[in-house]
Amino acid sequence: MSGAAQKTAVVTGAARGIGLATTRAFLAEGWRVVMIDRDAPALEEAAAPLAGVDPVVCDVSQPGQVDQMAAYLAETTDRVDALVNNAGVADFGPLAETDFARWRTVMETNLDGVFLMSQALREALCAARGAIVNIASISGLRASTLRVAYGTSKAAVKHLTLQQAAELGEFGVRANCVCPGPVATKLAMAVHTPDIIAAYHDAIPLNRYGTEEELANVICFLCSEKASYVTGQIIAVDGGFEATGIGLPSLRG
Repeated sequence: MSGAAQKTAVVTGAARGIGLATTRAFLAEGWRVVMIDRDAPALEEAAAPLAGVDPVVCDVSQPGQVDQMAAYLAETTDRVDALVNNAGVADFGPLAETDFARWRTVMETNLDGVFLMSQALREALCAARGAIVNIASISGLRASTLRVAYGTSKAAVKHLTLQQAAELGEFGVRANCVCPGPVATKLAMAVHTPDIIAAYHDAIPLNRYGTEEELANVICFLCSEKASYVTGQIIAVDGGFEATGIGLPSLRG
């Protein structure tokens, strides 16, 4: 693709992890990608070796910065065909230790950021009859310990997706939500102990963690014409984790 025919995706939290993998997947399909992240050094490093990207430093939890980002895109981008709301804060702690400041820190990025980005790019997405993919979490589908703020924020993202699908469908905009299960990111592998990894493997029917690339493939599919009649869906990309209850290792094999 080239020129006016080239599609543009906006990906938040694009400096690492699922956001960076999604950026690479879009590039492989010939898209242009606007990479959004608040970590300027990490964003610069991630974007440097990539052709066809436009890195933009922006904290999606801050309305003023989102407005500046949208104004910049209006001047530099002919169209916005996809918005991937991936930026998130992974903060885990018990209810007793989650004060309001900690709660708001999680909500500002995980929920407010999705709302602000979607609002800011709504007109451009409608003009392109584009797609929104919001990244929630398996923690938004099933409760777990230490996730009172994180899990609640992701459950809210799930419902916000349904609102977007219901209200923007008449403009040809599709909105879907991807809920990753355990993913083998560098951070997860650094903090997950062997017993935690074994417990996850037991609880996941596919018996392994997912990869960032597997998440990116589903995200890009939902933004493509191959998913042209898919909207308002909550898709767990989790190896079957959400479908199961307690693992029974003695029954395996």
